[in-house]
Amino acid sequence: MKKKNNKKLFIIDTNVLLHDYKCIYNFEENDVIIPIVALEELDKFKRGNDLINFHAREFTRELDRLSGDMLLTANIPLGENLGNLHIETGKDFSVKVSQSFPERTADHRILAIADYVFSTNKDKVVVLITKDINLRMKAKSLGITAQDYQNDKVTNIDDLYKGIRVIEGVDHDLINKLYEMPEGVSAMDFSLDAGMTGHQFFIMKNNNASALAHYNPVNKKLTRVIKQTTYGIDPRNAEQTFALEALMNPDIQLVSLTGKAGTGKTLLALASALHQQKRYKQIFLARPIVPLANRDLGFLPGDIKEKMDPYMQPLYDNLTVIKHKFSTQSPEFLRINDMMKEEKLVITPLAYIRGRSLSSIFFIVDEAQNLTPHEIKTIITRAGEGTKMIFTGDIEQIDSPYLDTASNGLSYLSDKMKDQEIFAHVNLVKGERSFLAELASKLL
Repeated sequence: MKKKNNKKLFIIDTNVLLHDYKCIYNFEENDVIIPIVALEELDKFKRGNDLINFHAREFTRELDRLSGDMLLTANIPLGENLGNLHIETGKDFSVKVSQSFPERTADHRILAIADYVFSTNKDKVVVLITKDINLRMKAKSLGITAQDYQNDKVTNIDDLYKGIRVIEGVDHDLINKLYEMPEGVSAMDFSLDAGMTGHQFFIMKNNNASALAHYNPVNKKLTRVIKQTTYGIDPRNAEQTFALEALMNPDIQLVSLTGKAGTGKTLLALASALHQQKRYKQIFLARPIVPLANRDLGFLPGDIKEKMDPYMQPLYDNLTVIKHKFSTQSPEFLRINDMMKEEKLVITPLAYIRGRSLSSIFFIVDEAQNLTPHEIKTIITRAGEGTKMIFTGDIEQIDSPYLDTASNGLSYLSDKMKDQEIFAHVNLVKGERSFLAELASKLL
């Protein structure tokens, strides 16, 4: 019996290349195989302005750069301490593959290649890497090991950073200090200095006494968080109060808000943006477009604005909620209309923002759970001087078939940025839309 070679063979599906065009460098000393079917599929994505189109073009360029004058049938070194890459051409369907999957779809052709690699490399561990859960199940049914792309996944989703800690049994004198000392109380007095993250929030309790507090990572002090009305919106619970504190704090340049539908994520972000309008040149509200049932925008009637409006409607709805807090002749109501006319307040698909330089912008990205970690990074790296970025979303409600609670960009953002001095995260828990909405969210 042959002894297994420690070097593994990783076969990469198209969706992984579109998710992270530099993924081929993340498999350490192991070899990487790209099915030729993937190149064929990438060709369909090379035109367009979305990040997925950019990734298709960039991977092809990266492959061209790596190969140079070499043939892609050869083993191409990926770099120091890394393995080799080569393209595996199309293979005949084995009897097992043919009988299981008679249709010659792209996925089944990739399975045929994986089956061939597996059967001709018995001395090695062969793994198909795909973000398509159904393809993973098909591969496993054929006896082929299949895994999700793990490089940008949050390692422990159960311990995902919430941004809020509840401290029971806090000394009464310390709680009183928070009320008496607006400049703040040293975190060491609370025995909280060790292991503290960036702008963390606390609910301090002792029987009937309590206080809401915010930790400043710069001066290492805890200050009391006071409820504040923001452009007509009042926080209804501790989490919303914390969210507004983070949104209104000029020292915090990056904020992520998570929570189920109806917790007020987008509403609070928009209200705080309007409240601070003089501090920024523009307010951008954007969201990724994930067409329902994977149907393209082309099937919708009308011009581009009419096609986009159904996807932007939730943002308009939140704006309407704020406007209804004021009379139609009030300065606050009229100011919103004027800002939209003058394009000081812009509601737009996220694809229209990419590639721009964003200076002195209050930038809200809604439904950010539908973005990949690389897309989140691409957006944040567009931030210029004076820009504040807000990402909101529900990590339990993901529309993309290739993302989950651990691999979406919003989870990745809060996990990787939690220790930074310019970042704050708040997980909103209680639904405030209505009793009916809250009941449905819990029971249905």
